[in-house]
Amino acid sequence: MTPHILTRSLDRAATVFVLVVAGLGVLIPLSNLLLPEGSFFQVPTYLVALWGKYVCYAILALAIDLIWGYCGILSLGHGAFFALGGYAMGMYLMRQIGTRGVYAHPILPDFMVFLNWPELPVYWYGFQHLAYAVLMVVLVPGALAFVFGWFAFRSRVTGVYLSIITQALTFALMLGFFRNNFGFGGNNGLTDFKDILGFNVQAQPTRAALFAISVAALILGFLICRTIVSSKLGMVLVSIRDAESRTRFLGYRVENYKLFVFTLSACMAGVAGALYVPQVGIINPSEFAPGNSIEAVIWVAVGGRGTLIGAVIGAAVVNYGKTTFTSGVLAPYWLFVLGGLFVLVTLLLPRGIVGTFNAWWEPWKAQRLPAIADSAAREDGVSEPNPAE
Repeated sequence: MTPHILTRSLDRAATVFVLVVAGLGVLIPLSNLLLPEGSFFQVPTYLVALWGKYVCYAILALAIDLIWGYCGILSLGHGAFFALGGYAMGMYLMRQIGTRGVYAHPILPDFMVFLNWPELPVYWYGFQHLAYAVLMVVLVPGALAFVFGWFAFRSRVTGVYLSIITQALTFALMLGFFRNNFGFGGNNGLTDFKDILGFNVQAQPTRAALFAISVAALILGFLICRTIVSSKLGMVLVSIRDAESRTRFLGYRVENYKLFVFTLSACMAGVAGALYVPQVGIINPSEFAPGNSIEAVIWVAVGGRGTLIGAVIGAAVVNYGKTTFTSGVLAPYWLFVLGGLFVLVTLLLPRGIVGTFNAWWEPWKAQRLPAIADSAAREDGVSEPNPAE
């Protein structure tokens, strides 16, 4: 009987990673909800929201590692897909406000009333339903990535040129969303959210539930990525990364493989943005800033490109450092710290945290296993035969 594809794709490290993340996804919300406030083991609500944001960033890093670490596509515009998913969720949350807004209009969001919009734009229709919003969270970033990739990959745009084009894409979207006539709130964006499925987004149980859902999405995204990179498709992606011309000469339609993985990565980034918005409470055009996409690439580089687990760890470590260094007297120096971190990782740990650990662990394990086997054989009374003289 052929083992299940997910079972085949999970080695010991991946299994431990999934179990640890799942455990945190259960224990942290339970600690927040069940333990009394002030207890040593009680996780405050603000930390639940903060760590939930880290989990969303981890999903984005996972999406980037899938295309960069395994297919060699360095995208400097994945923040655009992240923001589009966030705006789709923000539009749903805005439609839930209703008459509780400042202007108490039953249909139009406050910013549209302020700007004298006569009626709700057509592209806002349907966002009063969560199912429709979830569909748009995946469909809009995926459609944009598919159209962009269709032209870029078939034109054989690669390397630094592709990176520049993706950066130009997110910059153009940022300029567009800053305009009030786009119908997305201009530079103020979408905020003042009230409910999600009838539950107060600021309430403690809702925060805990959003964190648990984000962790579940991270695990699902990791399993999808792990299944892909452990399959024959993953082998083709790695060959495209290492020798694209040779892979094409072997008869593979390189453009189709790159288009598929790029679109899937964009959908994952959209999901990350959708989970990010209700936990942060705002989405505005600054999420499209090219600097955000570059920073996400740094997460992957720090954690370890082409490791998946490293991308998650890198996102958590760098953003924890950002939270620490952007408060107090160290706030003006955060960008210098981030740039220095990237330089140090490039020079001293070019494989990242997890990649460097694997490079050290594998040779040690290879030397250790024969010694363990020989020791076990001696205990069983079996010794190696003497060499022939």
